[in-house]
Amino acid sequence: SGQHRVPRGATRLLPPVGDPEKVICVGLNYRDHCLEQGLGAPTEPVIFSKFPSAITGPFDDIVRPQDTTELDWEVELAAVIGKRGRNIEAAVALEHVVGFTVANDVSARDWLRGRNGRQWLLGKTFDTFCPLGPAIVTREAVPDVHNLWIRCSVNGRRMQESSTCNLIFGVPALIAWVSRFVTLVPGDILLTGTPAGVGVFRKPPIFLKPGDEVQCEIEELGTICNRVV
Repeated sequence: SGQHRVPRGATRLLPPVGDPEKVICVGLNYRDHCLEQGLGAPTEPVIFSKFPSAITGPFDDIVRPQDTTELDWEVELAAVIGKRGRNIEAAVALEHVVGFTVANDVSARDWLRGRNGRQWLLGKTFDTFCPLGPAIVTREAVPDVHNLWIRCSVNGRRMQESSTCNLIFGVPALIAWVSRFVTLVPGDILLTGTPAGVGVFRKPPIFLKPGDEVQCEIEELGTICNRVV
């Protein structure tokens, strides 16, 4: 209608889902990401989680904790659940998705690799470690969610570039797997994994520092850009 518009420069976009019941994440879900670690592809989805308090807006700052010196990036496709379900069949799993968005699964690698018993949770769930947005693109508006380019740049330098066609486990398979264990409810967020190109496996490793700008983008879904402070 052209009505009720405000200038983009005068607005702050909040996360499209601010307080979900669950933030479910998938590790090792791109074959090239497995290869850069010297690992084989998993035979079952590798599941971990973040706390909802990690979520921040699509253009908000990422706060580097004093507890880490190995802050890393991970661009990811995120699916947002729109319909409650348990033991969902893969054939109908996309009916439980309201839409998709872009996520950055920010990671403190020193906590993942050598602290807290090498459990992943704490290294994944510091506050601001899940930038999300810029909006939910409805499922019907995405012709093929498994054929979208996905990219991450740091200070304008391309670090990750792949396609969601390279997912080892697609969105329906992930929903079917996760719903065997927990009931999925509207608002739950499912991060589907990251492709190769993260900082920790570069030679030499590259980690984020204050002042760095991380841009994550997925075809059809948009771009998020977050500054490290």
